[in-house]
Parts: sequence; C-alpha cells; structure tokens
Amino acid sequence: MKRLIQLSKRRVYGILAGEDALDRACEGIPDSGCHELPFNFSFNVVNGAATKLAEQVAGPNLILVWLLQLLGSPVWMFGFLVPIKQAGSLLPQLVASGQIRRLTVRKWVWVAAGVIQALTLLLMIPVALTFSPRVAGLIILGLFTLFSVASGTASIAFQDVLAKTIIKGHRGRLLASRSLIGGVLTMTAGAILPILKAEGRSDLVTVFVLIVVGAALWLIGSVCFAVIREHPGETQGGRNPIHEMTIGIDYLRRYSGFRRFLLARALLLSVELATPFYFLHASHSMEVNGGFIGQLVLAIGVAQVLSSPFWGRLADRTSKTVMTYSAILSVTAALLILWVAGACPASWQQVGFFISFVLVGLAESGIRLGRKTYLVDAITNDDRATCVAFTNSSVGILALLAGGAGIIAQWFGSDMLIAGLVVAGVLAIFSCRWMPEADLMLNDPNG
Repeated sequence: MKRLIQLSKRRVYGILAGEDALDRACEGIPDSGCHELPFNFSFNVVNGAATKLAEQVAGPNLILVWLLQLLGSPVWMFGFLVPIKQAGSLLPQLVASGQIRRLTVRKWVWVAAGVIQALTLLLMIPVALTFSPRVAGLIILGLFTLFSVASGTASIAFQDVLAKTIIKGHRGRLLASRSLIGGVLTMTAGAILPILKAEGRSDLVTVFVLIVVGAALWLIGSVCFAVIREHPGETQGGRNPIHEMTIGIDYLRRYSGFRRFLLARALLLSVELATPFYFLHASHSMEVNGGFIGQLVLAIGVAQVLSSPFWGRLADRTSKTVMTYSAILSVTAALLILWVAGACPASWQQVGFFISFVLVGLAESGIRLGRKTYLVDAITNDDRATCVAFTNSSVGILALLAGGAGIIAQWFGSDMLIAGLVVAGVLAIFSCRWMPEADLMLNDPNG
C-alpha cells in the first residue's frame, strides 16, 4: 500500500509537472529534499488551489465590494479594498523578511498567516450584522488590513519555501497548476451562485456563505502547507529592516535590470487594482445580484483555467514575456469594458462583460505568475527574500496612493479612471519589453 501511494504521488507529480520521471528533479534543491519533490509539489498545488478559490469567493475584487454595497457603506470605501490588499500585503514585508530569515523552517509562517486570514474573514460577519453601514465599513476595512498584512508575511515565506522545495524549471508549472485547479473550482463556485439566487436566498446571506467558505479554504490551505516537507535552511542571523532596506537600495543602484523590473512592477499595479472599478463601471449598466456576481466569478475562473497551462510553461522559459503579454491583455480588457458599457447593444452587454472579465482574469493571472517566477529565478538564495520584500514594499507605497482612485472615480466617473488605466497599461507594455530576461537581471551592473 505504501508503495502504491508513493507511485500515485509520482504519477500526480508527472501529470502536473509534465514529466513521468524524476531524472532532472534533483537539481537546485538540497539532496535531502530530492525524493520528496512529488510530495511537496502535490500538497503545494492543493494549497494553491484552495487559496486561489478563497481569493475569489471572499476577496476584495468582487465579493467584499459587493458586501460594502449591500451594507450601504460610502462609495469611497469600495476603491480602498484592493489598495489595502496591495499595501497591507506589501509594506510589512520589509520588516517581516528579516525576521523570517531567522527561522530554519519557514513554512509555519505561512500556516499562521493562513489561520489569521480565516479568522479575520469570519469576524466580518458579526460586524456587518451589528454596526451601522459607515462604522461596519470602516471596521471591515480594518479587518481586511490585518488580513492583508498576514497575506504579505505569508508571501515572503512562500517564496523561500518554494525555492527550497521545488526546482527551477518546475516552479512556473507549479504556480500554473495551483491556478488551474483553483480556476476549475472558481468556475464551479460561479455556476452555483445563480442557483442560490434562484432559490430565493437574500444577497446578504449569499455573501455570508461565501465568506464562511473562503475562511474554510484558508484553513485547508494552512493544513496543506503544514505537511510540506521543508528541510532546515540557512538563517545567517536574520537582518533588521534598515539592513534590509540598504540591501534593496544597493540592488537598485547597482543593477539596471532590477530597476527596470521595479518600474514594470509599479506600472502593472494598475492592472491589479482595476477589477473593482470595472465592477463599478459594469454596475451602471447591469443589475448587481447573485446571478451577475456569479457570472463574473465564473469568468475569472474560466480565465484561470485558460491561462494556467500556457502561462506556466511560458514562465519557465521567459517570465518577462508572460508579463508583457499580460499587460497587452489588460489594455484590451479595459478598452472592451468601456465599449460594452458605452456603445454595446443592451442585449449583448452581459456577454460583453463576461468576455471582459475573462480577459481581466487572464491578465491578472499572467502578471502574478510572471513576476513571482521572475524574481525567484533572478535573485540568489541569500538575498531573494530581501529583494522580494523591497520590491513589494516599494509597490505598496504606490498602492496606498492609489487608494484615492475611488474618490477620483466618484468625482469624474469610472470611465475616466479606466481611461487612465489604459494609459498605464500601455506604458507597462513598453516597460516589460525593456526588462532583461530573469537570468540576466543581475548581469548588467550599472548598465
């Protein structure tokens, strides 16, 4: 039986990674972890599938925006959800990365963060039922800030655990497999939402059910990450935040490739912040209910399924190209959103918005996968966590500034804001093309 289980693990690994054997699976990770690669790969994929689904059924792009709308919270709060997610996830990482490096085994950081994320989601339900719309909205934003800080801390640990347990050349496929399975599950969730609406459930009850499901998925993800076999690694005593910042600035000063990546990463932030504004723009033309939300969730799930195999294998060859193509898709999606809401016949608007959100999902998946794979492949083990934290903290500052986009949309209209996102997307395309390949990022000092 034990032998059968081992063979099954290898078979699952072969299907997901695209290989039936482990002939090349022992390069780039410790010898002690070589034969545990299929085990770690499989549980990492399950962890990713659960959390990818959680991000869609209880995330800031759609569901939490819908919750605030149902509560009657002020409109400006809608625009702050994704910036809080970005800034709350990214800014604390400069402090967290130094502390994480003190740990020989770092998977427990992710596990603890996953539990915190589940608890903060669950606390939103009594808050929504107890307080006035404005106060409830503010508390929900506060809870989501804590959620995002935990997410950012987990991100640093994930990058290190990924590098220690999965070989280069398989990381993109692993991330793509996580997204693929999560996408299939997201499609299922999107198909179920209209059924809940048809059964007469109120929209608020539907949101609460989704939040509970999301919290349960974060707990499942924590259990899966806890069983990953991570062997103790180097600590080098850890670093303090000032030292972390110094190293990041040194990389920025010395390597033109790192500067170009940081510029592209900043411009691509416009894509990651866009979905709530697309939702707001679509709500001007469509009635927002469980059925419509379900269709948008289904569209994002379709995007994950379509994007995962292509993006993953392409990222293992050239993550730079993944980021470039994703930026092109984001511009296409923004232009389509504007056309559907402004000029498309009413009978075709529902289909038009569905296609638009598929393109948005394709772009977001590609950007997320591309930038993660790029840094993991480009930076050495010693400074990977520091450079990831420095990059994310820098982008987090920009995300905080982007929180005012909701106010801009309220003053000038969502169409003007989306037009601005189109401009940022075009600049991102050229910036991504200007980047070196990941393997060459540190080969051109002072270039």
